[in-house]
Amino acid sequence: MTRLDGAVLLPDGTAVRGRGRRQPLPEGPLPEFSLCLGRRGHDAEPEWESAWIEWPDFRVPRDRSAAVAAIVDAYRRARGGARVEVSCGGGVGRTGTVIACMAVLAGHPADDAVAWTRAHYRPRAVETPWQRRWVKGFAERVRTS
Repeated sequence: MTRLDGAVLLPDGTAVRGRGRRQPLPEGPLPEFSLCLGRRGHDAEPEWESAWIEWPDFRVPRDRSAAVAAIVDAYRRARGGARVEVSCGGGVGRTGTVIACMAVLAGHPADDAVAWTRAHYRPRAVETPWQRRWVKGFAERVRTS
């Protein structure tokens, strides 16, 4: 299995790359799947399979149930060995929020997922108070969906 350059290893060893779409693609293999955060049509479509979560910058997803399902699907793909990338414009707030949610899916406690993400992905990941609250509520949403 070839990992994406710049991928972070989640607590269970699953590899996922976070990236800002305003930055160029890193060298190495291309993703097999991208979970894109933002507004479809606002940014260029990846040339590989992708799914979009409508997610305004500095906020939380518009459709929380659809976001939970998309995050779980992307995590399962990565867990199964696919090269998965999560991306938003800058690669920090929204992308960090999803990586924190994936850390929860990988078995990390929800109360510490933001700190884990900042230590292993980017120090400023999960930028806003409502994004931090969304991560804490993610585990409950997964249990009830």
